Amino acid sequence: MISHATLQDVPRIVELLNSAYRGERSAKGWTTEAHLIAGDVRTDVANVKEVMQRPGSIFLVYKDDAGLILGCVNLQQHERGIYLGMFSVEPEQQGGGIGKKLLMASEDHARKVGSPSIYMYVISVRDELIHWYKRYGYRETGERVPFPEDGLSGRHLRPLEFMILEKTLDAVQS
Repeated sequence: MISHATLQDVPRIVELLNSAYRGERSAKGWTTEAHLIAGDVRTDVANVKEVMQRPGSIFLVYKDDAGLILGCVNLQQHERGIYLGMFSVEPEQQGGGIGKKLLMASEDHARKVGSPSIYMYVISVRDELIHWYKRYGYRETGERVPFPEDGLSGRHLRPLEFMILEKTLDAVQS
């Protein structure tokens, strides 16, 4: 089931994001960045709360039948469109369709708020992830932006940059 996250969900969202992207546990899934960024921390409670409380920002969470959050995504309204970030699925559950369901729910949300597009930053050397998004209609914009170290999300093990992927959305069907 997909629903809007609340502040009570923040500790689990932090745990999920850290386990999906950093440290040994992330190696159980295919979204790991542990080979690119050192450390076990992708984010912390203060950062997720700050992102959650921004105007125009929501988190969608995917919960199993017992109510455990197995996936999440942050969506933020910007002039360009809906920014999609902090997208993760429990490493042991990756490849089972949760990510696809969250991506489709993200696009539905973007359409409902009248956004013409949804876009994201992806580390440019994440070929498998980039190809996954392309299968769902996202395209490279040709834009590249620096990926600076921020003191929170780990030391880069090599120079990194983001590429921007974007998908133009059709209007909401009545």
